Amino acid sequence: MKLGIVGLPNVGKSTLFNAITKAGAESANYPFCTIEPNVGVVSVPDKRLDVLEKIYNSRKKVYTAIEFYDIAGLVKGASKGEGLGNKFLSHIREVAAIVHVVRCFEDGNVVHVEGSVDPIRDIETINLELIFSDLEVLERRMEKALKLVRSGDKKAKEEYALMERIKAHLEAGNPVRTLEVTEEENEIIKGFFLITSKSVLYAANISEQELMEGNLENQYVKKVKEYAAKEDSEVIVICAKLEEELSTLEDEEKKEMLAEYGLQETGLDKLVTSSYKLLGLMSFLTAGEQEVRAWTIVRGTKAPQAAGKIHTDIERGFIRAEIISYDKLVECGSESVAKEKGYYRLEGKEYEMKDGDVVNFRFNV
Repeated sequence: MKLGIVGLPNVGKSTLFNAITKAGAESANYPFCTIEPNVGVVSVPDKRLDVLEKIYNSRKKVYTAIEFYDIAGLVKGASKGEGLGNKFLSHIREVAAIVHVVRCFEDGNVVHVEGSVDPIRDIETINLELIFSDLEVLERRMEKALKLVRSGDKKAKEEYALMERIKAHLEAGNPVRTLEVTEEENEIIKGFFLITSKSVLYAANISEQELMEGNLENQYVKKVKEYAAKEDSEVIVICAKLEEELSTLEDEEKKEMLAEYGLQETGLDKLVTSSYKLLGLMSFLTAGEQEVRAWTIVRGTKAPQAAGKIHTDIERGFIRAEIISYDKLVECGSESVAKEKGYYRLEGKEYEMKDGDVVNFRFNV
């Protein structure tokens, strides 16, 4: 899963990226310190694997992973070449969703490019630049499509009509994700690679002081939540500075620090959970002496397609899936006890996978 992290300069974007990937992207109190997109791969925390590792005495544990793309700070006018221009945009067109970091803290020592803290203005500045970029891409596509439309191609005509609707929507200042479309139209739109068609997760970045005081919903965070609700987007509240500190600690020290702040989970955990929810994702698990492993799939995926995540040969030669729910397996304490109790079941090609299914695929190639 690929996520692109965007935000105005000095909102905590690169600080957050450093924290969650430990990739060491330069972070400084001035705009454009991230010029090329920094790419970091981070393991998705999944406590179920730790438990399965003990049950199977496995030699290896493999978490599923997320790729984060830290994109250069945008400013007003980027689409017209201001700041770094829209050089960064090619890196974000193929991500699954966007994490939009929004500054929700006051700090006289950290300059704001607009001179004041206003999260809604900041969100709309970024949105507008992305809308301008999408309009440019769409107009080029429409020019190319005209020849086919004039030749009377029915499919081309339908696509062109959809593009005209999208163009009008963008020109009115609206992101594509807020346009009402059918499932079929949505599939066509995916092929346009428009940035504003992607789901957005807003990360409201607050100060350590507010976190310590338990003030997770300051006036700025409330505004971001109201804004996100209108477009059906998710919001998480994070403190990028704390996340950076946590990233340098061992597990036990991390737990102690989280407890000091009255937190149950890190910002990364929240980011992963919300991203999965936003994109309709879940994990199934495979377990044995060799390794225990998590695999990410879209909700509604059927057993053969899930098998294809492991290897295309397994999907091609799929016979049956031998499945037990994670909870049942843990309750039994071992595979042999679970089998004795008849908790394993055989599922066929039409079975829709469930989150936490522990599965062994039977196949023949």
